[in-house]
Amino acid sequence: MKAVVKTEAAPGAKFMDVDVPEPGPRDVLIRVKAVAICGTDIHIYEWSPYAQARIKPPMVFGHECCGEVVKVGSQVTNFAPGDLVAVETHIPDETCYMCKTGLQHICEQMAIIGVHTDGTFAEYAKIPAVCCWKLPKDTNPDLGAILEPWGVAVNGILKGEVNNRTVAVFGCGPIGLMGLGSITAWGASQIFAVEPVETRLKMVPQFAPEAVLVNPTKEDAVKTILEATEGRGVDVSIDISGNAKAIQMAFRVVRRGGRVSLIGLPGAPVELDLTADIIYKEARVFGSTGRTMWQTWYDMQNLMQSGKFDPLPVITHRMPLADFAKGIELAKSGQAGKIILYP
Repeated sequence: MKAVVKTEAAPGAKFMDVDVPEPGPRDVLIRVKAVAICGTDIHIYEWSPYAQARIKPPMVFGHECCGEVVKVGSQVTNFAPGDLVAVETHIPDETCYMCKTGLQHICEQMAIIGVHTDGTFAEYAKIPAVCCWKLPKDTNPDLGAILEPWGVAVNGILKGEVNNRTVAVFGCGPIGLMGLGSITAWGASQIFAVEPVETRLKMVPQFAPEAVLVNPTKEDAVKTILEATEGRGVDVSIDISGNAKAIQMAFRVVRRGGRVSLIGLPGAPVELDLTADIIYKEARVFGSTGRTMWQTWYDMQNLMQSGKFDPLPVITHRMPLADFAKGIELAKSGQAGKIILYP
């Protein structure tokens, strides 16, 4: 089969022939129908410090995926050939304290598809059955491929109520855009979308038509939000950017007794004024990683079935898997939403 392979400990990757994997007793083999490019894939392609600490070439990478089951392992009873599935990236060990108490997504021995195991930039992929979410067979595979990143936003948003709340979102990349659409569907009373890249900011109205657009390079974002909320600040402040200045702003604009959800990953430690922005405010702070298995997936399913939000417009480009390098460069440019590759 054809696959994108990280062949060596250096920048780049190759589109090449590899063997079709054989599923183990608790795995399924899927025929990949659509796979999206993620920031993690860019790290692996560029051979960043993140990748150097985790990746052991040669390996297939990629993980945001939808595919059709073509073969199941001997111990798999809940999936069958012909099933359409989306892939949950996190592989829990199912034995640790976290897994046994319903927190599989922060398993103590967590492995990640496309990072610690071969991934889905390929015609076929071996996936642990525990990481498969069954979809209706008529589901658009493009939608199935973006459930994983959409779930990143949903998990962070639903650390508390957003219905009838004022919400500020920092970072309007693909995950931020899907988050804004979800917040709108769940009935936020007022939304602020903060993003320095104009291309991304211009996409916000497709997802949150009533959102106040704030470009922090052109105006004082904190002042704008505080003035619009009578100096009180927002009920909920969500950072999806990982940018240090954005995180600091997220804390400054949250009201007393409000909530801050942190989703984006900073590249270095971030300095915060704990006294003014957390302690005296009695702000509630939540870290959020991945998707809760499987509550987040049910939350997305319920939202899709309600008809109140369709995340598909976040996809701006589609191309063959063979053009993966072009897709990665486009993703790096910040001038695209989600990019789908077809094996």
